[in-house]
Amino acid sequence: MSDMKPWAFDESLQPRAEELDFDLDQVLDAVVLLHAEIPEDAFTGGILGTERLGYGVVIRANGLVLTIGYLITEAETIWLTTNAGVVVAGHALAYDQASGFGLVQPLGDLRAPLIKRGSSAAVAAGDEVYVIGHGGRAHALKAKVIAKREFAGYWEYLIEDALFTAPAHPQWGGAALVDKGGRLIGIGSLLLQETVGEEADQGNMFVPIDLLEPILEDLIARGR
Repeated sequence: MSDMKPWAFDESLQPRAEELDFDLDQVLDAVVLLHAEIPEDAFTGGILGTERLGYGVVIRANGLVLTIGYLITEAETIWLTTNAGVVVAGHALAYDQASGFGLVQPLGDLRAPLIKRGSSAAVAAGDEVYVIGHGGRAHALKAKVIAKREFAGYWEYLIEDALFTAPAHPQWGGAALVDKGGRLIGIGSLLLQETVGEEADQGNMFVPIDLLEPILEDLIARGR
């Protein structure tokens, strides 16, 4: 995950509220900054680092946050920050190794809206989408789905119908992928080199939200 230094997309790459069929401010405010601290002797510390920064997405009225699991694996301390500047401690509630999803339960009131979930199955290559990070419109990116296919990681990780988008969002971990209706269809996982036609460019891989529906209640109840 890249460092969270001050930056902003060019205006031409940012979604504009007047061009959208959904409440952009509500979607922007549903994405929170996630800061996790991991013990020095943690098994994943040497691979993923002991201080991890990324994003999470509020998906329930009680503040439940969906993120990518590698951000919170073995986390000792988690802090969630909203666009309004509210900072709340979080508890690593669940991590599903098969999908890569992680859940964080805020230990206070985030006072942030939720994003309604859509269907990643309804998305096809060529569709316009939006990649939303914490920090408002300056950190939101207009993108396109350039592929929808299987992703196999060298660490024995397999995702069917993973969503690949371009251009790349430089801070992708836990970012929200939303469709033209403002519904959540994926969670940011990786930065990859993608080939489109004869050209190669950087893009992002998103875990499709449809993988969450069958396992969500078990994750909440059992943590896995």
